[in-house]
Amino acid sequence: MGYDIEKEKREAIEAGRRALNSLSTAKENLNSAKNWGMVDMFGGGFFSTMLKHSKMDHAKQNMEQAKYDLRNFSRELNDVNMACDLHIDTGDFLSFADYFFDGFVVDWMVQDRINTAKRQVEEAIRRTESIVSQLQRM
Repeated sequence: MGYDIEKEKREAIEAGRRALNSLSTAKENLNSAKNWGMVDMFGGGFFSTMLKHSKMDHAKQNMEQAKYDLRNFSRELNDVNMACDLHIDTGDFLSFADYFFDGFVVDWMVQDRINTAKRQVEEAIRRTESIVSQLQRM
């Protein structure tokens, strides 16, 4: 029994969209944490500190979810690769995701780190969108 190429493509696209959704939510929370971090640095006080940490906690959870979603996306891409012989390099994609998400989870308290995480999330979004659009064109 062979692979159902259309089914595999659909599953991969859905997994890609889930990953994009969690990445997008992480980006929003990182933006918010960044803004509250700026307020905090200019004497915002207790309230802005609490909000910044709350947004950073949310972003951390979003990034854990995104990492999980990217792993699923990678698995679905492997299925599509087997079905279509596509040769999308998922190994590089997954190690890239693991690398920056792990770093963020370890050290997420500094403003500069928020900017770095935001750039990395944007890069993950760009890569995921590129692969999803390749799948949709097939």
